[in-house]
Order: sequence, then C-alpha cells, then structure tokens
Amino acid sequence: MPELSVIVHGPNTQDRLTGLLASLAAHPHPDVEVIVAAVGAWAQETARAYAPEILVLPLPDGTDDAAARSAGAARASGRWLHFVHAKDGLPAGAPRMVAERAAELPDDVDVLLFDHVRSTWDTSGLPAEDGPLLARAGRAAHLLDDIARTALRITPLLGNRALRTPFWQAHERRLTTPDEPFAAYAALLLADRVAALNQVAYEHHELRPESLPPVTPEDNYTLVDRYETLFTLITENRGTAPPALRHATHSVLYDVMVQDCLRTFARAPMPDPVAREFFRRAGAAAVRHRPPEHRPPTDAEAIRQALLEENAYTRYRAFQAVNRARRATKSAVRTRGRRITAALGDHHYRKALSRPVDPDLAVFAAYWNRGVACNPAAIAAKLTELAPQIHPVWVVTPDNAPLLPPHTDHVLPGTRRYREVLATAKYLVNNVNFPNAVVKRPEAVHLQTHHGTPLKRMGVDQMEFPAAAKSLDFQALLARADKWDYSISANSHSTRMWERAYPSRFVSLDYGYPRNDVYYSATAADIRAIRDRLGIPPTHRAILYAPTHRDYEAGWTPRLDLATLAEHLGEDTVLLVRGHYFYDGTPSPLTALRRTGRIIDVSSYDPVEDLALAADALLTDYSSIMFDYANLDRPIVIHADDWETYRTTRGVYFDLMSEPPGQVARTQRELTEILTTEAWHDEGATKARAAFRRRFCEYDDGRAAERVVRRVFLGEGEDALPPVIPLEERTPAPSPREAV
Repeated sequence: MPELSVIVHGPNTQDRLTGLLASLAAHPHPDVEVIVAAVGAWAQETARAYAPEILVLPLPDGTDDAAARSAGAARASGRWLHFVHAKDGLPAGAPRMVAERAAELPDDVDVLLFDHVRSTWDTSGLPAEDGPLLARAGRAAHLLDDIARTALRITPLLGNRALRTPFWQAHERRLTTPDEPFAAYAALLLADRVAALNQVAYEHHELRPESLPPVTPEDNYTLVDRYETLFTLITENRGTAPPALRHATHSVLYDVMVQDCLRTFARAPMPDPVAREFFRRAGAAAVRHRPPEHRPPTDAEAIRQALLEENAYTRYRAFQAVNRARRATKSAVRTRGRRITAALGDHHYRKALSRPVDPDLAVFAAYWNRGVACNPAAIAAKLTELAPQIHPVWVVTPDNAPLLPPHTDHVLPGTRRYREVLATAKYLVNNVNFPNAVVKRPEAVHLQTHHGTPLKRMGVDQMEFPAAAKSLDFQALLARADKWDYSISANSHSTRMWERAYPSRFVSLDYGYPRNDVYYSATAADIRAIRDRLGIPPTHRAILYAPTHRDYEAGWTPRLDLATLAEHLGEDTVLLVRGHYFYDGTPSPLTALRRTGRIIDVSSYDPVEDLALAADALLTDYSSIMFDYANLDRPIVIHADDWETYRTTRGVYFDLMSEPPGQVARTQRELTEILTTEAWHDEGATKARAAFRRRFCEYDDGRAAERVVRRVFLGEGEDALPPVIPLEERTPAPSPREAV
C-alpha cells in the first residue's frame, strides 16, 4: 500500500496538465502513486503519454471537479489522498515530502495542512501568507478545536492539504462539491485531529479572470451560502467538543466569514442591484451567526461590520468613498512632503558634488546600513592598520547606530553630512549597493565586496525566477553595477558568476573574502573566549544551525523540529540556532531547552564569524555560510528537505546535491542519524569537504584584506601583493576540541 495517492483531476486547462505530469514523472517515489482522473480527450491524450507509471482514468467532457475527485479517490490505494487540480502544479519532490510527513502521523490525524505558492498568468512562485500560521502549529497533531484559529485561516484549497483515506471515505458525501473552498473548510470542521507540514508542497495557479466564464449573480451569492452550510456543520459535527472550544471554532469561522464577505463586496465587480442583494444576504448571515459574546474589532473594521449587520448599503458606500478620499489626501500630502524633502536633499547633494574629492575619506556600509560587519568591516580594520591617514565613515540606520563599536564615526541616511560624505569621499565600500541617486565621480573608487559565494542565482540571472526577482528593476540594478570599479571574489566560481550576473566593466579582485581572514588568524585562546561568552561548556560539541531564507515563503519559518533534534543529540551537544524561529511573542517549545543551555538562540549575535569559530560543525541548507565555514576544515552537514523546490523557484548555479561539502540529509530522520553516529565526520564527509574546499576556498588564506587595501587604497600593483598561499600550506584556526 503506498503512503500517498496523488489524484490529478480535471481537464487540461491551458495545457497546464503537461507540466504537472512531467514534474511527477521526473521525480517518482515508491510510496507515492499517481492517478489522473482525466476529463476530456485532451487531458486523456496528455495523461496516456505517462502511462503505465501513472493510472489514467478517462472521464467524459463536462465532468465537474467534484465528480472527478471522487472517481480518482475510488481507484486510490494509498493511506492518504492529495487532490491536485490539473491546472495547478507540484514542486519537485513535494509528493515525497508529504508522504514522509504523513507516515509519521498517528492514525487519528485526519487532515495534514501544508504551505503553497501562487502563480498567475505572468508570475510564478509567489509566497502565500500561510507560512507563519503553519510554523505556529508546529509538528504536533492537534484537536481541530484547539487549533481552529490557525487552521481556519489557512487558504481554503484542497491542494494544500492531504486527507486520510478512511476519513475521506467516511465523509465523501459532504466533501463532494464543486465548491472547493467549501470542501477545504468542511474537511477541517469534520476532522478530529489536524497536523501541519511547514513546507511548500503545492502550486496554486490562478487563471486569468478574462479566460474564465463570466461571474453570475448566483456565483456571488454562493459565498454566503457556503458559510451558512459550514455553520451547520459545526452544529452537527462538533457537538461532542467542549462548549468553550466549540464556541471558539464558531467564533473563528464567523470572523473569517465577515472578512471574506466584506473583501468580496469591496473587490468583486458587481452591478449595483447584485451588490445590494449580496450585501443584504451577507449582513443577514452576520447577524444570524454572530456568537453571543463576540467582540467586533475596534478600528474601521468595526464600522464596516456594524454597517453590514444593519444592511446600511448606502451608508457603507459613503463610508467607502470617504475612506478613499482620505487615503488619496494622505497620499498626496506624503508625496508632496517627500518631493520637498528630496528636492532640498538633492540640492544639497548637488552642491556638495561641486567640492573636490577628499582623497583621505572612505565611506563604508554593509547589509543595507545595518552596521560594522562583513567584508567592509574587515577592510576598514586593515585600513586603519596600513593606511591610517584614510578616515572611515560608516552609513548606519538610526536603529543600529547605538550598537556601533565605541568611537565609530558614522552618518545617518538622509542627513546633511550623509550627503556630503557620499558626494566627496574618494572611496565608497559596500557589500550590497549604494542608492541609485549616488553619482559616480571620475575620481571616486567604488568597491563592491559582496557578502557570500553564490549558490543561488544573482543579478540578471534572477530574471527567469520571478519568486526571487520580485519585480526587481534590472535596469536600475545594472546602473548600480556600472558604478563599481572593483568586485571582490573568494574563488574563480564567484568571479565567473559575478561577471555573468552583473555584466559591467568592473575589475575582479581574486583576493579572497576579507571577512574570512579571521579563520586563519584566530587562536585557541580566541576560540575559548568566544565559547565562554556564548555559554558553551568546554567539553560539549557545538553545532551551528544557520538556514537561509526562502523567497517562496511568507516569512522566516523553522524547517526542523529543533526540540526533538536536541533531545536526540543528547546533553553533551549544544545547538547554536541562528534564525528567526520565535513568532509574535508566543511561547516557544524550545524555552525549556534554552534554559538548560542545549539550544542557544544566536539570531542577533554578531559577528557571525565568532559563531563559526565556536562551532565543531555547521548545519545548514543552502546558505552561503557553508563556503566561508569550509575554510575552517570542520564538518558541514546539509539539510536539504526542499532542494527541488528551492532550485526550481530560486535558481542555482550548481547542483549542491552532487557536489556537497559533507553529508546530506533529506529528512529530519536522516539528519538525526548522521549527527548521532560517526557519519557527520566520517571518511566520506571528509573527502567531500576536501573537494569543496579546493573549489570554493581558492583565494581565502588569511591575507585577503591586506591585498584589497594595498591594491585599492594604496595603489600597489599586483606583483607587489602577498601571493595566495596554496590550500595545502594553510593552517586554519584550531578546532574547539584542539583549543581546550
């Protein structure tokens, strides 16, 4: 019996089925069966191209989605069902992820929720807003009434949830409806227990409205009817739940209904008679189902809800008009104010540009003006040593200014002195970019240091990946790159990729990353001191967990059950967790473990190089920290649970799975096995790391900052610079075990 039956259903709308089946065929899994309930000749012809690996169930033209789903489910043999519409998509490896998560769940779990991305006719891979909700749910199974506030706010799609097969069979009559949002909500209200998978496992394709049949008045009224029936389900099926929990579920659904109706009323184009009737029906439902002790919101939403319940259509329209006018006025005032401020600033900046360039002034910035960090910080430190006559000034935001090291000269963006130093400094150093308006003076030198070796696509190479580009202005990006005089590289891979991603006339400095110099200069005493500051016992193993950001997710979300992982690793292992894992001030399941010192939240700790020096091993996914950490020649473990999704939506320059820096885990179970045995530092891991270091630690030898300062600031020729020490002759900083 397979763990999961993927039931693809519907006609081959706009030929979307072709890509979906190609993706499934390219990534088969023994625990996943695929059934295509193919509606119409075109869908059947497309599906048969992938037989016999998939089961094709031909259905006549005109078969609706509900009937197609039921027909597919009747032929399924899996323990779980995942209904996938033929117009939608599945990220590579998604069925495997769902099947593995489902296999972990007890038999009393009826519904498994997971994250999804959205696509339209002109975009793809847009993150949904469900990520933080799923993260908050964690990996435990919950009674629906305990988790209603989260579960009922997940986008109502059948594609972003899997249903246990016996559960479907018991409630098929209720769930067999063409109204997919109703079926999605009903599945939750009929379920006893619900679990979550905080990973993207579905792509919902929103068809262009102009390609769909015209919306009829009854289509609009169906929205209200949907909630009427859902409230009936609560009454009929949640009667055994404690009254307080049942009322909580009712209250959450009520809020969802009111928000949905008001949003539809505001956005859906309806003729006035239809709008009036929709408003009347929605208001009647709001009055009829309002919980006895319901407290409406206290802002403008309270006014909207009150007008809806009063069926005050004319006053509501007037309220909308007033709000639109108020917003337009505020926008005009803000725009005018910005224009005046910008004009004054531009005038001052242009005036400063008429002054001579100061040969002894250097402006530094890092990570969008966050502070003294990364390659610019290492260069500034070496500059003080080798060229003390050059004065460094840092650009820092007001929030970060109090965190600067003592006596750091700095300017705040937008101030008079900020414009003056940008206009007159000879050297401008950044690991991202200065604003578009900064003028490249002929005498000035712009040094782009970057902030990592690129695995993911960068620059113009992002054009093929809308989820990564997010409407990036590529013309403006190239205009910024055209100002660069120099671009620093840590390896020849980076040199080639920077020249490809930013096709401009800059000179590549193949000197290594200055921020990595410390990995060759730090002493055993330094490492002991860092570990002591972090609270790591001398005899304990420390693993630095540093995951990267996903462009296709709504926010930072945990990809591991860290509490469980820490339990398996034992009391002599400390996890240094660098990431945003604790949401909205809610209690964290890691609190107790943090108190014992087995998990240390280092998300806001700087510099990150200290954390690397303190760690016996690095655990990451696709973060560029792996390239820097490899300089230390310590074990690296990759957790690649969503590699296919990441590679497809973000774009990558090479296949990390075939050229990893160490052991690779695709699931938490595999990761636990690696870290609780000798596998994390065995012979295979050592060989993989050696090959990785040869390729990506090419120029990092501890003297990168010196080469940069001598070449860029002191004007020395290439022949006068310290040569790069061969890899086999370098001595990295001692490991924590050696430092004890």
